[in-house]
Amino acid sequence: MKRREFLRMAGGTTAAATAAAGTAAAQEGEGGGGAVQPDFGGYLDGVDGGYQDNRGQSEVTVEVGAAGNGGDLAFAPAGMWIDPGTTVTWEWTGNGGGHNVVASEGASLDSGSPVAEAGTTYEYTFEEGDAGITKYHCAPHEALGMLGAVAVGEDVPTVSAGGGGGEKELEELGVPIQAHWVGAATILGIIVTMIYSFFILKYGESANTGNTGGGE
Repeated sequence: MKRREFLRMAGGTTAAATAAAGTAAAQEGEGGGGAVQPDFGGYLDGVDGGYQDNRGQSEVTVEVGAAGNGGDLAFAPAGMWIDPGTTVTWEWTGNGGGHNVVASEGASLDSGSPVAEAGTTYEYTFEEGDAGITKYHCAPHEALGMLGAVAVGEDVPTVSAGGGGGEKELEELGVPIQAHWVGAATILGIIVTMIYSFFILKYGESANTGNTGGGE
């Protein structure tokens, strides 16, 4: 292979590597780096029930007595983000004994005494005055982790999706490691190959290179 042909081929390969790096960067951005969710201040750390972004919905249902926290002792979802004007309905599953919904801070949530009957419901409409973070619990099972939280409106503290404050590993944030490194590794591999091939073409004596050490 002549040196001119090699350089033309190497240029095309480098362009392909650059495109691959760009794709990796795009995947990194899609992997959750820009996504956020409400910061509940650690209130839901270690609590089962999950999180849902319910903005844009006028009505949302929360299961009371869902599986979790060592039994049927969870609100599902435990955490949510809603718009002002949204009505939240807590609906009892009938599992896990008697439950209720009582505010720890924020909106005035109080479903009354604990009940165990399936199909029991409690409704609350979060208005503009409830904007911010409301935290609540089931009084009989608060110590077991039966907790919930509702973020209302856009003016709430947020964290990166999957984050709970503090420094996180990339895997914890839901970003695949290869998305960060595949582009750099590809370009490094191309550079090393080009350097090696350059020395072979310039100094190697081979009938295949067209260079026998006597110049061009």
